[in-house]
Amino acid sequence: MKVLVTGVAGQLGHDVMNELAKRGYNGIGSDIAPEYSGFEDGTAVVSMPYVPLDITDKAQVNKTIIDICPDVVVHCAAWTAVDAAEEPENRERVFSVNADGTRNIAEACKDINAKMIYISTDYVFGGSGTEPWKPDSQNYNPLNIYGESKLSGELAVKDILEKYFIVRIAWVFGVSGGNFVKTMLRLGKKLDTIRVVNDQIGTPTYTYDLAGLLVDMAETDKYGCYHATNEGGYISWYDFACEIFRQAGYNTNIVPVSTEEYGVSKAARPFNSRLYKSKLTENGFRLLPVWQDALVRYLKEIKGTTEYI
Repeated sequence: MKVLVTGVAGQLGHDVMNELAKRGYNGIGSDIAPEYSGFEDGTAVVSMPYVPLDITDKAQVNKTIIDICPDVVVHCAAWTAVDAAEEPENRERVFSVNADGTRNIAEACKDINAKMIYISTDYVFGGSGTEPWKPDSQNYNPLNIYGESKLSGELAVKDILEKYFIVRIAWVFGVSGGNFVKTMLRLGKKLDTIRVVNDQIGTPTYTYDLAGLLVDMAETDKYGCYHATNEGGYISWYDFACEIFRQAGYNTNIVPVSTEEYGVSKAARPFNSRLYKSKLTENGFRLLPVWQDALVRYLKEIKGTTEYI
């Protein structure tokens, strides 16, 4: 199986490439940079062929995908800076990447009859209530520009392809780039007390675990929309922070506050990021391990880095 992975400079794309290599598949990585040299900490993907690719350039996308002719494209590339997406000068670029870029990938996949796996987000929903969002729900109501752009990408994939997986995730953490775990570790080293919101509810997703599931999906034709986060129950960001500090051995005092008390960010965040994941087992896919165990493994993975010493 030949697989093209977009966005390999990000935490998920990196892990997908390593998972492909472990299973002996032919993985080709892509990102916008002319060359790939691994992460800032020197971590590189195992034996990775790499092609530069600007997903907003339709002609380049068509040529690259036709030349490579992959069986599957795992589309991880995205604009993910949620607050920056709200800046008026960034809106056009956000939609160019998340909506138009995704459409370009989908159209090229259709031309060569390739499967497509598109990584999306709980932000396509409104974030209200307490019931978990079901994967086939069309109760869309994104609260911010990022969510709107990712929803546009989803609709493009559904409109163009039959052989697609749309996988919505939430609260992502991995080796590359910033995430909540790294932020907590950094603040916990500097501050005696921090405030963390306790009224936004969801479940974390460890990219290492998710990568295995995505490759499992690529091996099948069980197409459709899925939700995938780690197991272990629904929690607040406050709960997550408490467990991070407990496992890391920090004595930082954590004060739970409401979103209103914490202060309004540029982009509205959903209060309800609960995702219903039983469709995975209904279709023969494994659920991801519990998030507490995922955090244990992740802290071991980043031990010794600048975020966690």
